[in-house]
Amino acid sequence: MSRWRLFYHVVWATSGREPLITPDREAVVYDELRAAAERQEIIVHAIGGTDDHVHMAISIPPTTAVTTAIGRIKGASSHALNLQFNGSFGWQKEYSVDSFSERHLDRVMSYVTNQRVHHAAGSLWTTIEPGSIE
Repeated sequence: MSRWRLFYHVVWATSGREPLITPDREAVVYDELRAAAERQEIIVHAIGGTDDHVHMAISIPPTTAVTTAIGRIKGASSHALNLQFNGSFGWQKEYSVDSFSERHLDRVMSYVTNQRVHHAAGSLWTTIEPGSIE
């Protein structure tokens, strides 16, 4: 396929909502998520989160089912992070995914990358935060 524009905002929580994505682990977690996505030819526009959940703004090729793509990202990143963190990392089964138009990409990317700020300020998009998907 020569051209496609498919945008998704994906959110999921850590296993048991444990605070596993601490600031000192954040870069490692995001690197593993990015690597897992890029191995599937998924375009990662932004990654962000807090200690107990992650947001990604991504573009999934139309040749890959959304559920398959997300499952692979979660599985591969969890496996890699367990190796790095001595078996103490996991994701919940559930996730939330919303599609959006390209005209909203900058806004979604800003929201995703500034998760800690939004949580501290209480300026959340409540319909997509993990509490609404459990």
